[in-house]
Amino acid sequence: MIRRYLLRETLSILGMAVVLFWPAGTLDWWPAWGALAVSLGWLAGTGFVIIRLHPDLLAERLERRTGAKRWDSAIGGLRGLVTLIRYIVAGLDQRYGWSSGFSPAARLIALAAGALGYGLFVWATAANAFFSQVVRIQTERGHTVATGGPYRFVRHPAYLGVIAYEAAVSVLLGSWPALALSAVSVAMLVARTALEDRALRAELPGYADYAVRVRSRLLPGIW
Repeated sequence: MIRRYLLRETLSILGMAVVLFWPAGTLDWWPAWGALAVSLGWLAGTGFVIIRLHPDLLAERLERRTGAKRWDSAIGGLRGLVTLIRYIVAGLDQRYGWSSGFSPAARLIALAAGALGYGLFVWATAANAFFSQVVRIQTERGHTVATGGPYRFVRHPAYLGVIAYEAAVSVLLGSWPALALSAVSVAMLVARTALEDRALRAELPGYADYAVRVRSRLLPGIW
Protein backbone atom coordinates (compact mmCIF):
# COMPACT_ATOMS: atom_id res chain seq x y z
CA MET A 1 0.00 0.00 0.00
CA ILE A 2 2.89 2.37 0.74
CA ARG A 3 4.40 1.57 -2.66
CA ARG A 4 1.07 2.31 -4.36
CA TYR A 5 0.80 5.62 -2.53
CA LEU A 6 4.35 6.68 -3.37
CA LEU A 7 3.91 5.66 -7.01
CA ARG A 8 0.71 7.70 -7.30
CA GLU A 9 2.32 10.80 -5.80
CA THR A 10 5.44 10.44 -7.96
CA LEU A 11 3.32 10.21 -11.09
CA SER A 12 1.41 13.33 -10.06
CA ILE A 13 4.65 15.33 -9.82
CA LEU A 14 5.87 13.99 -13.16
CA GLY A 15 2.52 14.87 -14.71
CA MET A 16 2.76 18.41 -13.34
CA ALA A 17 6.24 18.75 -14.84
CA VAL A 18 5.01 17.59 -18.25
CA VAL A 19 2.05 19.99 -18.41
CA LEU A 20 4.30 22.90 -17.39
CA PHE A 21 7.46 22.34 -19.42
CA TRP A 22 6.06 20.79 -22.58
CA PRO A 23 3.81 23.78 -23.45
CA ALA A 24 6.62 26.14 -22.41
CA GLY A 25 8.99 24.42 -24.81
CA THR A 26 11.93 24.81 -22.43
CA LEU A 27 13.32 23.57 -19.15
CA ASP A 28 14.98 26.94 -18.52
CA TRP A 29 12.10 28.33 -16.46
CA TRP A 30 12.95 28.76 -12.78
CA PRO A 31 9.41 29.65 -11.56
CA ALA A 32 8.14 26.31 -12.84
CA TRP A 33 10.96 24.54 -11.01
CA GLY A 34 9.96 26.52 -7.91
CA ALA A 35 6.32 25.44 -8.23
CA LEU A 36 7.46 21.84 -8.64
CA ALA A 37 9.72 22.10 -5.58
CA VAL A 38 6.86 23.45 -3.45
CA SER A 39 4.52 20.70 -4.66
CA LEU A 40 7.17 18.04 -4.09
CA GLY A 41 7.74 19.34 -0.56
CA TRP A 42 4.00 19.25 0.07
CA LEU A 43 3.67 15.66 -1.17
CA ALA A 44 6.75 14.54 0.76
CA GLY A 45 5.55 16.20 3.97
CA THR A 46 2.04 14.82 3.62
CA GLY A 47 3.39 11.36 2.82
CA PHE A 48 5.65 11.40 5.88
CA VAL A 49 2.75 12.42 8.13
CA ILE A 50 0.43 9.78 6.72
CA ILE A 51 2.92 6.92 6.77
CA ARG A 52 4.45 7.71 10.16
CA LEU A 53 1.60 9.30 12.12
CA HIS A 54 -1.67 8.20 10.51
CA PRO A 55 -1.06 4.98 8.56
CA ASP A 56 -4.81 4.22 8.54
CA LEU A 57 -5.16 7.11 6.11
CA LEU A 58 -3.32 5.10 3.45
CA ALA A 59 -6.29 2.80 3.04
CA GLU A 60 -8.68 5.75 3.30
CA ARG A 61 -6.91 7.50 0.42
CA LEU A 62 -6.22 4.51 -1.82
CA GLU A 63 -9.37 2.42 -1.54
CA ARG A 64 -12.74 3.36 -2.94
CA ARG A 65 -15.02 4.42 -0.09
CA THR A 66 -18.78 4.79 0.16
CA GLY A 67 -20.49 7.86 1.54
CA ALA A 68 -18.68 10.53 -0.49
CA LYS A 69 -20.85 13.52 -1.35
CA ARG A 70 -21.83 13.98 -4.99
CA TRP A 71 -21.15 17.69 -4.86
CA ASP A 72 -17.68 16.94 -3.52
CA SER A 73 -16.90 14.61 -6.41
CA ALA A 74 -18.15 17.24 -8.86
CA ILE A 75 -16.05 20.02 -7.33
CA GLY A 76 -12.99 17.77 -7.15
CA GLY A 77 -13.29 16.80 -10.81
CA LEU A 78 -13.78 20.39 -11.95
CA ARG A 79 -10.84 21.61 -9.87
CA GLY A 80 -8.63 18.93 -11.35
CA LEU A 81 -9.57 20.05 -14.86
CA VAL A 82 -9.03 23.74 -14.03
CA THR A 83 -5.63 22.93 -12.52
CA LEU A 84 -4.56 21.02 -15.62
CA ILE A 85 -5.64 23.83 -17.94
CA ARG A 86 -3.98 26.44 -15.72
CA TYR A 87 -0.56 24.79 -15.90
CA ILE A 88 -0.85 24.31 -19.67
CA VAL A 89 -1.88 27.96 -20.12
CA ALA A 90 1.00 29.12 -17.90
CA GLY A 91 3.43 27.10 -20.00
CA LEU A 92 2.06 28.54 -23.24
CA ASP A 93 2.23 32.02 -21.69
CA GLN A 94 5.89 31.45 -20.93
CA ARG A 95 6.53 30.36 -24.53
CA TYR A 96 4.62 33.15 -26.28
CA GLY A 97 5.03 35.98 -23.77
CA TRP A 98 1.36 36.90 -23.31
CA SER A 99 1.77 38.38 -19.82
CA SER A 100 3.94 41.04 -18.25
CA GLY A 101 4.16 42.95 -15.00
CA PHE A 102 5.32 40.17 -12.67
CA SER A 103 8.56 41.31 -11.06
CA PRO A 104 11.14 38.86 -9.69
CA ALA A 105 10.34 40.13 -6.18
CA ALA A 106 6.62 39.39 -6.65
CA ARG A 107 7.46 35.91 -7.89
CA LEU A 108 9.71 35.22 -4.92
CA ILE A 109 7.03 36.41 -2.50
CA ALA A 110 4.54 34.13 -4.29
CA LEU A 111 6.97 31.22 -3.97
CA ALA A 112 7.21 31.81 -0.22
CA ALA A 113 3.42 32.20 0.10
CA GLY A 114 2.82 28.94 -1.76
CA ALA A 115 5.31 27.10 0.44
CA LEU A 116 3.71 28.48 3.60
CA GLY A 117 0.27 27.52 2.35
CA TYR A 118 1.27 23.94 1.72
CA GLY A 119 3.12 23.91 5.05
CA LEU A 120 -0.19 24.78 6.73
CA PHE A 121 -1.81 21.91 4.81
CA VAL A 122 0.77 19.43 6.13
CA TRP A 123 0.29 20.75 9.68
CA ALA A 124 -3.46 20.25 9.35
CA THR A 125 -2.91 16.69 8.10
CA ALA A 126 -0.70 15.94 11.10
CA ALA A 127 -3.36 17.29 13.48
CA ASN A 128 -6.25 15.33 11.95
CA ALA A 129 -6.20 11.54 11.97
CA PHE A 130 -9.35 11.54 9.77
CA PHE A 131 -7.99 13.78 7.01
CA SER A 132 -9.65 12.18 4.00
CA GLN A 133 -9.43 13.50 0.46
CA VAL A 134 -13.20 13.25 0.11
CA VAL A 135 -15.96 14.64 2.29
CA ARG A 136 -17.48 11.74 4.19
CA ILE A 137 -18.08 10.70 7.78
CA GLN A 138 -15.72 7.82 8.55
CA THR A 139 -17.99 5.91 10.92
CA GLU A 140 -16.03 2.68 10.44
CA ARG A 141 -12.97 4.42 11.93
CA GLY A 142 -14.73 6.14 14.81
CA HIS A 143 -14.56 9.59 13.24
CA THR A 144 -14.11 12.41 15.77
CA VAL A 145 -13.64 16.17 15.51
CA ALA A 146 -10.07 17.46 15.06
CA THR A 147 -9.47 20.31 17.51
CA GLY A 148 -5.67 20.54 17.85
CA GLY A 149 -2.95 22.20 15.83
CA PRO A 150 -4.27 24.77 13.35
CA TYR A 151 -7.84 23.60 14.04
CA ARG A 152 -7.64 25.72 17.20
CA PHE A 153 -7.81 28.85 15.02
CA VAL A 154 -9.97 27.99 11.99
CA ARG A 155 -12.18 25.02 11.20
CA HIS A 156 -10.72 24.31 7.76
CA PRO A 157 -7.01 25.20 7.85
CA ALA A 158 -6.07 22.85 5.00
CA TYR A 159 -8.38 24.71 2.63
CA LEU A 160 -6.77 27.96 3.71
CA GLY A 161 -3.37 26.50 2.88
CA VAL A 162 -4.47 25.30 -0.56
CA ILE A 163 -6.09 28.66 -1.29
CA ALA A 164 -2.80 30.38 -0.44
CA TYR A 165 -0.98 28.12 -2.91
CA GLU A 166 -3.65 28.57 -5.59
CA ALA A 167 -3.49 32.35 -5.29
CA ALA A 168 0.33 32.36 -5.36
CA VAL A 169 1.30 29.82 -8.01
CA SER A 170 0.05 31.77 -11.03
CA VAL A 171 1.89 34.87 -9.81
CA LEU A 172 5.01 32.73 -9.44
CA LEU A 173 4.55 31.43 -12.99
CA GLY A 174 3.90 34.99 -14.23
CA SER A 175 0.66 34.44 -16.12
CA TRP A 176 -2.50 36.59 -16.01
CA PRO A 177 -4.70 33.97 -17.76
CA ALA A 178 -3.46 31.34 -15.29
CA LEU A 179 -4.26 33.73 -12.42
CA ALA A 180 -7.85 33.99 -13.68
CA LEU A 181 -8.09 30.20 -13.63
CA SER A 182 -6.63 30.18 -10.10
CA ALA A 183 -9.44 32.55 -9.07
CA VAL A 184 -11.97 30.01 -10.35
CA SER A 185 -10.24 27.28 -8.36
CA VAL A 186 -10.26 29.45 -5.22
CA ALA A 187 -13.99 30.12 -5.65
CA MET A 188 -14.63 26.37 -5.83
CA LEU A 189 -12.54 25.80 -2.70
CA VAL A 190 -14.54 28.42 -0.79
CA ALA A 191 -17.77 26.75 -1.94
CA ARG A 192 -16.44 23.35 -0.89
CA THR A 193 -15.52 24.75 2.52
CA ALA A 194 -19.07 26.00 3.08
CA LEU A 195 -20.65 22.75 1.90
CA GLU A 196 -18.31 20.56 3.95
CA ASP A 197 -18.88 22.68 7.02
CA ARG A 198 -22.63 22.28 6.63
CA ALA A 199 -22.29 18.51 6.22
CA LEU A 200 -20.06 18.17 9.29
CA ARG A 201 -22.47 20.22 11.41
CA ALA A 202 -25.30 17.91 10.41
CA GLU A 203 -23.55 14.54 10.52
CA LEU A 204 -20.42 14.55 12.72
CA PRO A 205 -21.14 14.33 16.48
CA GLY A 206 -19.48 17.15 18.39
CA TYR A 207 -18.80 19.34 15.36
CA ALA A 208 -21.61 21.81 16.09
CA ASP A 209 -20.17 22.43 19.56
CA TYR A 210 -16.69 22.80 18.10
CA ALA A 211 -18.04 25.36 15.61
CA VAL A 212 -19.34 27.42 18.54
CA ARG A 213 -15.85 27.51 20.06
CA VAL A 214 -13.96 28.08 16.79
CA ARG A 215 -16.19 30.45 14.89
CA SER A 216 -14.15 31.03 11.72
CA ARG A 217 -14.12 28.64 8.78
CA LEU A 218 -11.09 30.02 6.92
CA LEU A 219 -10.01 33.47 8.09
CA PRO A 220 -10.00 34.26 11.85
CA GLY A 221 -12.51 36.96 12.66
CA ILE A 222 -13.68 37.28 9.04
CA TRP A 223 -15.35 34.07 7.79
